[in-house]
Amino acid sequence: MAEDKQTYDIIAATGCPTGIAHTFMAKEALQQAAAAKGLTIKVETHGQVGIEDELTPAQIKAAKAVVVAADKDVEAERFAGKPMVTVGVSKCLSQEAAEALIDRALAAKPAGEVTSEVAAAGSDDEVVEKETVGHTIYKHLMNGVSHMLVFVVAGGVLTAVSFLWGITSYDSTASDYNSFAAMLKIIGGIAMNLMVPVLSAYIAESIGKRPALVPGFVAGMIAITGLPVSAETGLIDAGGTGVGFGFLGGIVGGFLSGYVILGLEKLLSKMPENLNGLKAIFLYPLLSTFIVGLVMLGISGPMATINTGMMNFLKSLDSSGPIVLGLAIGCMCAFDMGGPVNKAAYVTGTALLTEALTAGVGTDTYNFGTNFMAAVSAACIVPPLITTFAVIVGKKYFSQEDHDAGIVNLILGCTHITEGAIPFMTKNIWPVMPIMMCGSSIASILTIFWGVHDPAPHGGFLVLPVVDGGGLWVLAILIGTVVGGILFVAFKKYEYDKAHKGLEAA
Repeated sequence: MAEDKQTYDIIAATGCPTGIAHTFMAKEALQQAAAAKGLTIKVETHGQVGIEDELTPAQIKAAKAVVVAADKDVEAERFAGKPMVTVGVSKCLSQEAAEALIDRALAAKPAGEVTSEVAAAGSDDEVVEKETVGHTIYKHLMNGVSHMLVFVVAGGVLTAVSFLWGITSYDSTASDYNSFAAMLKIIGGIAMNLMVPVLSAYIAESIGKRPALVPGFVAGMIAITGLPVSAETGLIDAGGTGVGFGFLGGIVGGFLSGYVILGLEKLLSKMPENLNGLKAIFLYPLLSTFIVGLVMLGISGPMATINTGMMNFLKSLDSSGPIVLGLAIGCMCAFDMGGPVNKAAYVTGTALLTEALTAGVGTDTYNFGTNFMAAVSAACIVPPLITTFAVIVGKKYFSQEDHDAGIVNLILGCTHITEGAIPFMTKNIWPVMPIMMCGSSIASILTIFWGVHDPAPHGGFLVLPVVDGGGLWVLAILIGTVVGGILFVAFKKYEYDKAHKGLEAA
């Protein structure tokens, strides 16, 4: 493809953790906003397939201002010296929000040096706002999550598919053994086992760039294995066994690795420039791995205790009954449609599912983890389906644009992509958000109550053949959809009638 040599008034970069919906919704909003203002714009997207429409150094230099709408690392340091505004991707999903961001970027003073820690700087009287500590941490975390999710999906689905030949078809001593199913489970298991190291490594990479990958991967592996101890002597032994501290340990290891690299960069900054190669290939990986490895092994005991306590807390919600756990899952998944709260529920589900698949079919851990995952999936599927139901049943209450979007949401919902409901919610956060939360919670509660088990972390109805209790799962989702859809239509009818009464009165 020919290189784009054109220059633009505004340049932008968008990216969300999954790189599927928010990334491109923000791009579309920015393009519409720029067109409305008579400005030219180029938007670089950091999606699941990688970087598309990559900005060139010449385009960056020529641009009047920069908009970064991302919850992952988009290498914002490239834009140092340019007037810039940086926000989370969820703040750039409508044309109105995008127009405001462009205005702020054009009015901002040129930013100073932009690091991976602070992507936008300015005093209180500057228009551009400083990136908050919370968003910085979230961005680093989501950079790890975005790279991790594809391993979870690939490994989880392949493992789930292996169960089609029987729940013990991977076991060569079992009566339902199948060699192909065994190979699928081996491949899926390897992919799932890479989840925590990849999470840790790419959290670290977001903070400390490429040098942080090595200690990040090592920290993730230690989080899986824990501190090996000999069963005979009770002493640290490389040939012994340890207690892993999993997903939570991967997060801690990722942040630790990233900041250790930043510390080493400062510590070794006085070394002659002709030794930069030595630092990159020898000193950084050696020293960071040594430091991070010792710290991770040292905290393995407390971290394992915390991890166990967190899992026990979630299981205690389950023992409180399906209503409490289902409400928590449903409300979290529908709160921000793929945003931080939704991702917290989904990532927790994938962590529990990983433990479930490791424990094996028939165990309490497997039953809880797959039931939790089924509830999360149901809650994520419902919101876009609510919009589909509403635009069909209450067609006259919606614009043609909304109607078309609602029909497309049938496909998005059935494939577990919640973000399709965002445009409907942003127009009327109240009461649309509570309506979505209500529908999702009903689906989650019924899924838990009916004991549905989903061994696949994504895919929506595409993985229905491997869902234990698939018919009841679909029924739970349909009930949540219908209840939410009726409430949504009722609201739109009220809004429609109110508008028409106002026109008649005028």
